[in-house]
Amino acid sequence: MSWLDTSIMARKGVAKGRAGDRHTITIADQGKFHYVYGPYVQPVLEVDPGAVVTVETHDAFEGKITSESDKPSDILNFPFLNPQTGPIHVRGAEKGDALAVRIISITPRGAQPVGTTCLIPEFGGLVGTGNTAMLNAPLPEKVKKIVVDEGGVHWSDTLTLPYEPFIGTIGTSPEIEAISSLQPDYYGGNMDLPDVGPGAIIYLPVNTPGGYLYLGDCHAIQGDGELCGVALEIPATVELQIDLIKGHGNSWPQLETEEMMMFIGSARPLEDASRIAYRELVRWLAAETGQSEADAYMLLTMCGKVRLGNMVDPKYSVGASILKRYVK
Repeated sequence: MSWLDTSIMARKGVAKGRAGDRHTITIADQGKFHYVYGPYVQPVLEVDPGAVVTVETHDAFEGKITSESDKPSDILNFPFLNPQTGPIHVRGAEKGDALAVRIISITPRGAQPVGTTCLIPEFGGLVGTGNTAMLNAPLPEKVKKIVVDEGGVHWSDTLTLPYEPFIGTIGTSPEIEAISSLQPDYYGGNMDLPDVGPGAIIYLPVNTPGGYLYLGDCHAIQGDGELCGVALEIPATVELQIDLIKGHGNSWPQLETEEMMMFIGSARPLEDASRIAYRELVRWLAAETGQSEADAYMLLTMCGKVRLGNMVDPKYSVGASILKRYVK
């Protein structure tokens, strides 16, 4: 038996984790990409729970940085960054439900070198920014283009890093707000959490009818924190299976893998992001096992784990997790 057979998606999903009809969203199908998460656009696709959708995404720069001689400040038009494919409307999704999104695969798309990383003025974890204002001059701009395939990330002639792809930005629509795709929050968004990759299921709160699933900003590899503000950005082809969980009631994104359960919080300061993630995990653990929240709290102080997503966006993201073998 696969662990997927005992996942929340299989146990509680409308489609019981079974794959349904197949759909595709190409770059041409998408047409106009979105730079905010919100309910005020027409969905590009409407599906039933269980749908398997193959989605083409742009990189975070919408492919505008094409060579190492490019200067990002001359090319990029802030805040029009992080283009999102979607939204996908899921039939039957209502406020209080959750979309269960199983990430099946992420494949680099386009002509090599498809990977882009760079230094952008006043953006990054170790420089002055608009929020952390400094008199120091910005670092010099720099672009590095990198060949990426499923065999690895070819950093140099002597170093190949592993290909560890994930979706940097994925989420549902807020109920009333239209919020920049650069920002993470309770609906998901730009969390930049490396665990949101193939083999994981992410459960996203539904805040508006249809859920309105958006995604983009795929990364080939990223260290914890997305230190310089940019990971290894790639255009990608993503295969997803989307289910619907009625009345799931989670207020923040939840992520499940074969080995662990995680909740993701986003806030400033960083401690508050950690507190949100751990609070949600405490509440879930107590409800799942029947123990008190006090006991769940004490258990997590002994075996909880924290994963830093990003420390550079308007809000920071943290995942708090527990291994499933301790959920008894």
